[in-house]
Amino acid sequence: MVTSNPTSSSLRDELSAMETYDQRSADATAERAASVLRPGGALTQLDNLAIWVAGWQGSDRPVVDEPAALVFAGDHGVAAEGVSAYPAEITASMLAAVERGQATINAIADTMGATVRVIDVGVGAPTGNIRIEDAMSPERFALVFEAGRDAVRGTETDLLVLGELGIGNTTAAAAVTAALLGGDVAPFVGRGTGIDDDALANKVTVVQDAIARVDGQDDPMELLRQLGGTELVAMAGAMVEARAQAIPLLLDGYIATAPAVALHAVDPSLTGNVRAGHRSAEPGHGLALERLGLEPLLTLDFRLGEGSGAMTAVPLVMAGCDAVSNVATFDEFFGSQPGATDS
Repeated sequence: MVTSNPTSSSLRDELSAMETYDQRSADATAERAASVLRPGGALTQLDNLAIWVAGWQGSDRPVVDEPAALVFAGDHGVAAEGVSAYPAEITASMLAAVERGQATINAIADTMGATVRVIDVGVGAPTGNIRIEDAMSPERFALVFEAGRDAVRGTETDLLVLGELGIGNTTAAAAVTAALLGGDVAPFVGRGTGIDDDALANKVTVVQDAIARVDGQDDPMELLRQLGGTELVAMAGAMVEARAQAIPLLLDGYIATAPAVALHAVDPSLTGNVRAGHRSAEPGHGLALERLGLEPLLTLDFRLGEGSGAMTAVPLVMAGCDAVSNVATFDEFFGSQPGATDS
């Protein structure tokens, strides 16, 4: 199969053919939210979620019936630099746990009837060590990006969560995000799986070296290829396909947000269908969300990954939609506004 290399230019060109936000449906939902049986503004933040979903669904009665998570897994060459508290082999074990339905993301998804699918995009085939070499070739980058798009094409969902598995991936996320946002590297680098102070100092140095290696490169997709991991790239592909299909998407933690920052740098419209499910304990995640202009639905200091934080926020979106679509308006309930009299 011949797959064209996704570039910033090709993505901008594709935007013109993508589904757009339906402002009329959003406005109709906002009008309904203002007239249902509760005081005005009583559930503003939930109402805003319903309005967001309505605009992307093109319906004035938004609903979430089929939430789904796609979890991408890959190995990182940079794990050899001692940037994680766990060995790289753990990625394969976690992949197996998700496949068997025994991981945390499976348990959380089960509570709301969401589906979970895990996609191996590089377990046992690590990326290059980003400290000294590009993460992947243009050919591999294109194949993995397309794998992310294909995963969305094969998923029936009305609310998408993206998750990841990959020892070393907070290092890749920090490198991508710091390279895109600029400035001092240290604030973008966190403890990931729980490393100690010495390992954290080493991790900062590794990310600094990786960014120095690509100095002068400012193309977001090239930075993602050179500094990212296969799961980050697959999530970028999945985000583009979700945007193309107008599927509302909840971002998970730092690793899932890094490719969103890259796409936003290409064109902010590429992340127009995105909301932040939560803000993780990784310090760089807050900086990334600030760049995207997103407020997290939850702030619980999660640091697991797998899509677990975003999946935990799914019931808020479901409740927001139901609290607008399935609640009577004053007119529907009373036949007229309270206080009105017959003439």
